[in-house]
Amino acid sequence: MKRIFCLIVCFVILAGCRKTNEELDKALLFRQRLIAGDGCKFTCGITADYGDVIYQFSMDCQSNKQGDLSFSVTEPESIAGIAGAITDIGGHLTFDGTALAFAPIADGQLTPVTAPWIFLKTLRSGYIASCARVDGGIYLQINDSYLENALHLDIWLNDDGQPIQGEILWEGRRVLSVTVKDFTIL
Repeated sequence: MKRIFCLIVCFVILAGCRKTNEELDKALLFRQRLIAGDGCKFTCGITADYGDVIYQFSMDCQSNKQGDLSFSVTEPESIAGIAGAITDIGGHLTFDGTALAFAPIADGQLTPVTAPWIFLKTLRSGYIASCARVDGGIYLQINDSYLENALHLDIWLNDDGQPIQGEILWEGRRVLSVTVKDFTIL
């Protein structure tokens, strides 16, 4: 009788382990397509919260197969046309008489113009801490690295598995928000 009980308990435990997480499968399938593609392009709105002041602007972004990102600011009109590129080893801005002067955030790990690159880098290779279905889409909690001072990202995918929103948190505080539109894998 004891053996049968143990056998039943083992079967229940193993059966529970076999259940798949449909949301995680969709998120990993998106990641696989993103990495296998030739890059991606998207439009995004950025909100940077410095605590005492909030900045908002929009960008058109495109990445290559390696995840290097180029961007062009589209709004507000006062900074439209500023363009740049960001890679693992650095970045650059180009402008005509206008400069972006955003102070670094998160202990110097990022600035508002690097938000789309961090968002994309984390989607491609970040540590997925949790995944759940929320309001018809998929909610992911992802760390941008395995380091102790990792940035934490909350990312929402629509039901098709495409990113639509992200929040970048540092020490539990949201410092940047990214609203994504027209995300296309190339």
